[in-house]
Amino acid sequence: MFLLLNFPSCFSRRSFPVLTSVQQRGLVGRSRQWHQAVGLGVALCAVPVVEQQSSGSLSNDALIRRAVSLVTDSTATLLSQTTYALIEALTEYTKAVYTLVSLYKQYSNLLGKMNSEEVDAIWQVVIGARVDVTTKQQEYLRLESSWMTALRLSEMAAEAAYQSGADQASVTARSHIQVMKSQVQEVRLLSQKAETKLAEAQTEELIKAQGEDSSLPQGVVGNTDDDPYLRED
Repeated sequence: MFLLLNFPSCFSRRSFPVLTSVQQRGLVGRSRQWHQAVGLGVALCAVPVVEQQSSGSLSNDALIRRAVSLVTDSTATLLSQTTYALIEALTEYTKAVYTLVSLYKQYSNLLGKMNSEEVDAIWQVVIGARVDVTTKQQEYLRLESSWMTALRLSEMAAEAAYQSGADQASVTARSHIQVMKSQVQEVRLLSQKAETKLAEAQTEELIKAQGEDSSLPQGVVGNTDDDPYLRED
């Protein structure tokens, strides 16, 4: 390589003093060879010399660790988005349940104090609230399925990072998983508490409704077709 880089200098005039005594005809012929040789040397000198990169940075293990780090980042983003969506849906569901609980309690407290038209009107409101609870429940169950998928992907990515030697990526991924799971669990507990309250309110309303039926005359109790309290909850 040294000879190639210094090729032109090897053919300088100082290296060939005998050229001054050569006849004109020979000088012309040799001049052509000179230009060809110099051109080749210049061409070789123009080829860039690339330093060999460290083999460690291009090893398969290093590439795998780099790829698995990108995977853990992507799955963490997916888990975060699905977690926030699920938390929002669970919160809306919990609010709808508490609204229904409040309506059941109001309905129970007004039993025996309303005529049939008022009972029907209030019961229609209760039915609408029940439909809203069911709709929001279906929504959070759909998002919960997506969240479970994202959770499994994150766990798989964390395990892959651990197996490939990307310890930092594995620890970060597992820590993120725990945070997301704890946040979802906290909101779940609130929704479960609301469902317990709803069951209690429904039981209380049913007991009061049966008490109202028993206080009615026998002929009225026997007419189940017009009884607004005999229904399927």
